[in-house]
Amino acid sequence: MRQIELLAPARDLQIGIAAIDCGADAVYIAGEQFGARQAAGNSMSDIQKLCSHAHKFGARIFVTMNTIIYDSELEQARRQMMEIQEAGADAIIVQDLAILELARQGGPDGTGFRLPLHASTQCAIRTPEQAVFLESLGFSRLILERELSLEEIRAIRKAVSCELEFFVHGALCVCYSGQCYLSESIAGRSANRGSCIQACRSRYDLTDASGRMLAKDKALLSLKDYNLRDRLEELAEAGITSFKIEGRLKNASYVKNVVRDYSIAIDSLIRNHPEYLRASFGHVSGGFTPDTGKTFNRGYTQLFLDGKRSGQWSCMDTAKSMGEEIGTITSLSRDKSRIIIRPVSNKVVLSNGDGFSFVSGSGTVTGFRGDVCEGMSVRCKSTPELFVGARLFRNISAAFEKEIERNSCTRMIDVNTHINFSRNNGIWTVEATAVTEDGREASVTFLASDQDAGNPEKMLKKKKNQICKSAGNFRFSMDASQESATNNGHEGTVPFMTASFMNSIRRGLAEKLGTMPCISRELMRKVPQPDSGKPFPKEDASYKCNISNRLAREIYALSGAKTIDKAYELSHKGDAELMRTKYCIRHELGICPRHHRAKDNGPLFLINNGRRLVLHFDCRKCEMTVSEVTPDIPRPQK
Repeated sequence: MRQIELLAPARDLQIGIAAIDCGADAVYIAGEQFGARQAAGNSMSDIQKLCSHAHKFGARIFVTMNTIIYDSELEQARRQMMEIQEAGADAIIVQDLAILELARQGGPDGTGFRLPLHASTQCAIRTPEQAVFLESLGFSRLILERELSLEEIRAIRKAVSCELEFFVHGALCVCYSGQCYLSESIAGRSANRGSCIQACRSRYDLTDASGRMLAKDKALLSLKDYNLRDRLEELAEAGITSFKIEGRLKNASYVKNVVRDYSIAIDSLIRNHPEYLRASFGHVSGGFTPDTGKTFNRGYTQLFLDGKRSGQWSCMDTAKSMGEEIGTITSLSRDKSRIIIRPVSNKVVLSNGDGFSFVSGSGTVTGFRGDVCEGMSVRCKSTPELFVGARLFRNISAAFEKEIERNSCTRMIDVNTHINFSRNNGIWTVEATAVTEDGREASVTFLASDQDAGNPEKMLKKKKNQICKSAGNFRFSMDASQESATNNGHEGTVPFMTASFMNSIRRGLAEKLGTMPCISRELMRKVPQPDSGKPFPKEDASYKCNISNRLAREIYALSGAKTIDKAYELSHKGDAELMRTKYCIRHELGICPRHHRAKDNGPLFLINNGRRLVLHFDCRKCEMTVSEVTPDIPRPQK
């Protein structure tokens, strides 16, 4: 049987706990440093607490150290690795190959490093050759590029034996992961160092070489969000072990909603495919009805999963969340503080505090709050951009947010309980044995009264009703064999037992089981071998390998790279591609010479606050590149 893992993001301890409670099999979270989301760091104390909670259910905690590391930071990185191990984490997600060597060396006091290492999506894993190379170095899991097709995933699966992880939901970088240098070029803030300014979400004008305006003030590099909820079965068949949700900067309601939705989908997948099993244990109950359409999203796409471009990938009007369309404005007060809406359906219900958005007459997206909502009438602060006929969207559902906040999910380990009765010297003895779904076993023995139950069958029913409840993190049940009065030669008789007596049995079992660690399912671990890996699949290790320290350089040298360039952050290579992407603006606008038979006008230019970026198009690979305008590239004429 093959494990299937739902991997959730966590900005902090509380969100991580919520993700586990909503059904996540694993959570990834940043430590104090070296995480690719600089604003989402966490103390080792909090990571330890999160590990303790997750391990109650056999769930796992992966800590991100997925930035590039400078020489002066290597010992600091080593210390953090050892602290993560000490905190009880289950793996570390890394980009910099230097961590392989640090792992091999272990701690400065001789302590060995035992945690599996997962190669981050920042390692740009999109070919079987790159996958084989990284696996040979000792990575236990590879986190694949989001732009891959099912066919390409299958090819990588055939080439390696390690675990494969794939993003299935959340925000998308327009560039190949780990190889975007736009933020560093513009603001000196490196995406590979966790401080990306998200220039891809900015608004740009688009011109051709003659200066002709092709698009004005649009979020031309901003992609929709990924949503592969309906493709999990195909991804599992292609070899994906872990389904990953993006969002380490997202709030608690977002994480709860998306995790619950995907957990339900995975449960359904496993019911239909007995060859799979969940990577952790526990049954989730209660809570809310998830709906990913009601949480932050920029619209959804499946990118290149089918191996072809289908539908629109971008959200050019806004990089923010438009939300679900609810209707059209039919009436507007003079001061534009009261509107009447014609809903798209009779299912639309508005609540005080709902957030709305619309596209103004100038083409920009504007948002406002509905202070008072009565039917389809909304009162709000005066919003000058409002107009009759505007299509209205709801990007914050106040009622849904309250439902998530009020109705927390509860996660319990299922326990099967068996009770035997015996009678010695007139005194009844009750022995209860419990076995958890993960295989833990505990027993308790209690002396009951010397009284027989007047109605054995009724007493047995009462016993079952009292035992089959929850205690601690456990949900108790009894099988059908426990419903008859057959007990050690005393057929037809059972002891009289009070409700409090039976509650004591359940609590006693829960207490014993709670002292035993959950028997977690095995997580693959390979031994780091940075000095004996397979050859690097290319002759040269370019700046796109993000080599920023001596240990990483040594690994590439040992792997046969003939030339080894410094990371862009260290060299600021003048002619560097700042971005290469499968996304193509010409294709998105319907002016692609190859697919739309449009005229090829050469390079195009993105303009933002006087800064010009040049776009080139590699039609053979169906890719677009973004670079700085250099003197040999003519600037567009006004």
